[in-house]
Parts: sequence; C-alpha cells; structure tokens
Amino acid sequence: MIERELKSLGLWANKSPSDEAMSDPTPFACQSMPFEHWLQFIFIPKMSIIVIERTSLPQNIALGPMAEHLWSQQPKMKPLITIIYQLDERLSEPR
Repeated sequence: MIERELKSLGLWANKSPSDEAMSDPTPFACQSMPFEHWLQFIFIPKMSIIVIERTSLPQNIALGPMAEHLWSQQPKMKPLITIIYQLDERLSEPR
C-alpha cells in the first residue's frame, strides 16, 4: 500500500540513490535522501525480504511520527501518513 500511495503521489523515483546515500547510517538516511526514497529503496525492499524469507517482522516500529513531521502540512499526504501509522500499529501488536 505504501508503494501504491507513493506512486499515486508522484513520489516514486525511477533512479536509485547513490551508494553513499544508501549507506547513510542516520535514522531514515535523513542526511542523504528524502523519507520517501528511504521508504522506497530501503524499507520496502527490507520488508519484502523479511516476508519472502519468513523471518520475524520488526516490532514496535515508529515510522508514522517521521511521516507526520515531514508531511503534516500537506493535505494530499494525509492518506500516506495514515497508511504508515496503520503499519506501525500492526507491527506493534502483540504476537
């Protein structure tokens, strides 16, 4: 759903960030790429691998506050922020 929403908002990039940006150790690689690129090129691929390999999902993630911090003043971003908060909630549920 995040991918679909990023695409509908025109935020889906056609070109990958540089190797340097991809190795940025800061939270959400915030010093080298926008959050939407982090979602596309780091978060979504890592989650896909977890699902394919059937390994444990992350628990207690908090992507929603970052999305809200960055995009809360843009009404068109509200659906994406909501989707991200829903993911946070689902991954934080007891298993």
